Amino acid sequence: MEKKEVNLGEGNVAGLLFKLALPAITAQIINVMYNMVDRMYIGHIAEIGADALTGVGVTMPVIMAISAFAALVSMGGAPRASIMMGRGDHGQAEKILGNCTAALVLVAVALTAVFLCFGERILLLFGASGNTIEYAWQYLQIYVCGTLFVQTALGLNAFINAQGYAKMGMLTVLIGAVCNIILDPILIFGLKLGVRGAALATIISQGISSVWVLRFLTSSKSFLKIRKENLRIEPAVLLPCIALGVSPFIMQFTESILSVSFNTSLLKYGGDTAVGAMTILSSVMQFSMLPLQGMTQGAQPIISFNYGARKLARVTEAFRILLITCLVYSGVIWAVSMFAPQVFAAIFTGEADLMDYSKWAMRIYMASSGLFGAQIACQQTFIALGNAKISVFLALLRKVILLIPLIFILPNFFADKVMAVFLAEPIADALAVATTVTTFTITFRKLKGTMAKSA
Repeated sequence: MEKKEVNLGEGNVAGLLFKLALPAITAQIINVMYNMVDRMYIGHIAEIGADALTGVGVTMPVIMAISAFAALVSMGGAPRASIMMGRGDHGQAEKILGNCTAALVLVAVALTAVFLCFGERILLLFGASGNTIEYAWQYLQIYVCGTLFVQTALGLNAFINAQGYAKMGMLTVLIGAVCNIILDPILIFGLKLGVRGAALATIISQGISSVWVLRFLTSSKSFLKIRKENLRIEPAVLLPCIALGVSPFIMQFTESILSVSFNTSLLKYGGDTAVGAMTILSSVMQFSMLPLQGMTQGAQPIISFNYGARKLARVTEAFRILLITCLVYSGVIWAVSMFAPQVFAAIFTGEADLMDYSKWAMRIYMASSGLFGAQIACQQTFIALGNAKISVFLALLRKVILLIPLIFILPNFFADKVMAVFLAEPIADALAVATTVTTFTITFRKLKGTMAKSA
């Protein structure tokens, strides 16, 4: 068996965290390129670029939903596997991996059937118009055929990172992203497949990543292996993983519902241009979120393993470093969004009207983004500690309890209704961050007291 890249229970915490986090952050930035590269190329297709970009933007809720189901299984299973490794229970950790693998396959089959049967009607409900439905459905009907690849590539890669193989996890994403970047111009422009070419490039790339992950997790190089005897689902093994995965599932799935809420409201008040601007804003938000998630992926194995091993000082130090770095990054994203929004907008469009609209909207939409580093650091640490109940509440708070209602309520109080829709985001963010930080401070203080007494 190959020597592990790191020892999660020993060594300098800061050095260890960044050794794990840098490949994870790189992987997340690369992962953004899957959809961003598609949109960048699609937005510059001659004559149809703006409508095609808006159409593909409408598919994002479905794509987010597919990713959310991968998170439901893996983002609960991976921390639990880390905790079991910290306790020295290798057999149970492998059972978790096997059960999650089987669950991901079953989920993929079900999602493929649902979206192939009802996808076009779903897109119309999600904000597609007569001008954009053609492009939205062209993209989606090909993309959903690769759902199995998405589930296994995204879902099982979490178990590679959970073992401390951060570089291997990064390579999983890098291989797929590079393939996508190469294939996009060939299929979109070279073979003149347009939007269909972008979707095809994506699923081929995800398929290659999926094969890479499966080969690693069945090889002698992996500490945890997928074994045939563990693929039979046992409720006692899988259900605790699902319970812990509910929080990241809600975070991603409600992003899908959130996208629908924004798109339908903006289509009503601002038309296709407003929806197109929202496609750009959601891409910027995705860019700002995924590197933060990469940072938490680096911290998660350290926090989970040392929590399982009852090493309080290492848990505390890992969280402190995570919080600081997340706040610094989110502050940089906020500054660019406020003072140079055209830097982001120009990536996706060259049309002057859409560019100006996006610049104006971004300053409103991203107004509280500088605080978001605290939100994700605290919320993801709850997950790493196996605290399912609080993490679920915090996941529901920002989007379901605050943001989605505000999208529909605020336009009733402002003459500029489009501005009111965009304003819902910073208000919800500020309230959610205040609640999350307060809850985490109280809970973590109690947890440290409990661990200190049992040490």
